[in-house]
Amino acid sequence: MTIHGSLFNDFREKETGDPFSLQNKKMLKVEMQYGPVQAKTGSMVAYQGDVRFANKGSGGMGKMFKAAVTGEGVKMMECSGSGELFLADLASEVQVMYLENDAISVNGNNVLAFSSSIQWDIHRIQARGAAMTGGLYNVSLRGTGYVAVTTKGDPIALDVASAPTFADAQAVVLWTSGVSMDVRVDTGGFGSMIRGGTGELLQMAFGGQGYVLVQPSESVTEGGHQGGGNQQGGMLGQFLS
Repeated sequence: MTIHGSLFNDFREKETGDPFSLQNKKMLKVEMQYGPVQAKTGSMVAYQGDVRFANKGSGGMGKMFKAAVTGEGVKMMECSGSGELFLADLASEVQVMYLENDAISVNGNNVLAFSSSIQWDIHRIQARGAAMTGGLYNVSLRGTGYVAVTTKGDPIALDVASAPTFADAQAVVLWTSGVSMDVRVDTGGFGSMIRGGTGELLQMAFGGQGYVLVQPSESVTEGGHQGGGNQQGGMLGQFLS
């Protein structure tokens, strides 16, 4: 028996030799020969060779406590061994970058994988307007190594130094070091409020030097940009839920 058609040629595995490489827009391939990686729990879709997985939870007691208090966090698994590992997350698009002694602030829900050389932590965003929301929290990734994040659709990278930049908090995926963020409240005016509002009440305002990555979907509602403490997510968390 013979199978006819181009299926197995069109979607054949791509051999690149790079530590992190895209097989297509929605699947990441990790070469395990370069060492262990941290990957989002449950993101493995396939592997070839001898790959082992260890549940790292929220990354230790300190991060577990921060996640419980802030509502922010990402459950990671440590992947080690040999061979090739394939990762994906609900058919979201995968974006790969290489940090060279640099840092990004990213929504925890969008983290897919990163090199073990990358340090990560949950951090409070220093923003004047964040106080009214009960606090804003993100995941910081810092160091030298590969990082893969997911987006709903193809994102846009906005240079915040070129013009005042504002974005819906539910669409912001990450921003680079050197970028400052504040919270802006836009009611649309009294007339707009009594008609039900614009749906764009809370916005993120960016300045400084660097880029903010925005996805074409207002679906960043879990894992990041949420208030913490005893306010059950704070004002921003409530508006985003």
